Amino acid sequence: MGVWVEIDLCDGCNLCLKACPYSALEVKKGKAEVLERCTSCGACLEVCKKKALVTDAKPREIPDFSGHRGIWVFAEQRDGQLNRVSLELLGKANQLGNELNQEVSAVLIGHHVSDLADTLIRYGADRVYLAENRLLKGYRTLAYTKVVEELIRKYRPNIFLMGASHIGQDLAPRVSRRVGAGLTADCTDLSIDSKEGILLQTRPAFGGNVMAIIVSRYSRPQMATVRPGIMEAIPLPDHKGRIIKQPISLSEKEIGLKVLNIAGEEKKQVNLSAAKVIVAGGRGVGDENGFRVLQELAEIMGGEVAGTRVAVESGWIPAENQVGQTGKSVRPEIYIACGISGAIQHRAGMMHSRYIVAVNKDPAAAIFQVADWGIVGNMHDVVPEMIRQLKG
Repeated sequence: MGVWVEIDLCDGCNLCLKACPYSALEVKKGKAEVLERCTSCGACLEVCKKKALVTDAKPREIPDFSGHRGIWVFAEQRDGQLNRVSLELLGKANQLGNELNQEVSAVLIGHHVSDLADTLIRYGADRVYLAENRLLKGYRTLAYTKVVEELIRKYRPNIFLMGASHIGQDLAPRVSRRVGAGLTADCTDLSIDSKEGILLQTRPAFGGNVMAIIVSRYSRPQMATVRPGIMEAIPLPDHKGRIIKQPISLSEKEIGLKVLNIAGEEKKQVNLSAAKVIVAGGRGVGDENGFRVLQELAEIMGGEVAGTRVAVESGWIPAENQVGQTGKSVRPEIYIACGISGAIQHRAGMMHSRYIVAVNKDPAAAIFQVADWGIVGNMHDVVPEMIRQLKG
């Protein structure tokens, strides 16, 4: 299979060169020529007005997925505690479900975790698929993969969402490979295409400089992992749902891994996703001493300190405190941006904050475009004054 040029029809217009994403065409002596790197993607065929480009490749047919229905969320838990990203995904799943007129379900796996099902229902799950077994007490890749694969093959969901956590990033690719489905990792937005009724999965690419929209037309379920803190957890106190218990057959031999001990590291945990107040700094902070001032303001307000990619790469703040496309996405009540210019890569990680306060000495800084309140001034003067007034 391939693409070739009908020389007599080609007028050397160069439209095909502009359309080819692989630079697999060139024009010589007024005629287009296909190079060896051509992948037969067909982009050139669509723009050729003279129909000089032809192919023997058959168009790929989209299978009938009418039997796949429902939007699933993997309810991640550790030691009987739900990861908040699961509740956030239920909020988004309900929005998607309303557009598609499909039910929302949660997949809950573990041992003695049935009490968590009520919480999942209160956050929008119409069904909770409950798989309990003593061998599922702690997360083990092969055990969880086997259970999720069996559930997918049995109930055939349309969409399956997981948090882009350590567990989600490990489990999702295993499951997608087992069931032959595509997977978009580390998404920052999800929506439904109104014409095709398929999931549009948005994620940063090329180091956060481009936002790519990815679709899965040829496989089901449509799978995606989503960054924590992006979506909003929406409690629905009067929501009703049902629990569907799944019989599980597992043996230690099948799992192939035995957990001997779990050793926790004692250190201050930074949970930006749950913070109500975040004080963030960028290049304008200047150095580590500048971040000490931001830390003081954050402590007075009961919040956390965050930074931009520049601040992290300069060594002023740890990587786990980074907000933006290549860091964490947050949704606090108040986000105070100090010395941050407002590049789109950073704004993508904090634009869902309820209130944004910007402090920057440049009145034309892009951060003011998304700020609810803006202070034009040097943060080294403004922030100490804020601290003084808050201390009263």
